[in-house]
Amino acid sequence: MNVKSLLELVEGNLINPDSNLEREIKGGFGADLMSDVLASIQPEAVLLTGLCNPQVVRTAQMADVAAIVLVRGKCPPQETIDLALQEQIPLISSPLGMYELSGRLYRAGLPSLEGRITEQPCANDCV
Repeated sequence: MNVKSLLELVEGNLINPDSNLEREIKGGFGADLMSDVLASIQPEAVLLTGLCNPQVVRTAQMADVAAIVLVRGKCPPQETIDLALQEQIPLISSPLGMYELSGRLYRAGLPSLEGRITEQPCANDCV
């Protein structure tokens, strides 16, 4: 799937229209903790997130994210938009929530690009 198809699927608004709409997306990942993104996302994923700060774009650039979708109609500050323009990462706002967006991506054939974490399971005292 490319960014142009993603836009239609998520009913999205492309915030930085000079983005490459032909960039391929190989799967999806949803998170609001950027440490989780850095720890387990695989390259060429679309990142679904509710965070709008510039750190989202910096993290996406480091993790080779193909596009960022801001959930629930979030509108990022200008600093975030400027950074997405500079890094040439498509920044999309969708009126839909993360749960529904994840389902739409999955139904459209995009697999999860969340790598498994091989840490020890939770201890009994955290249950």
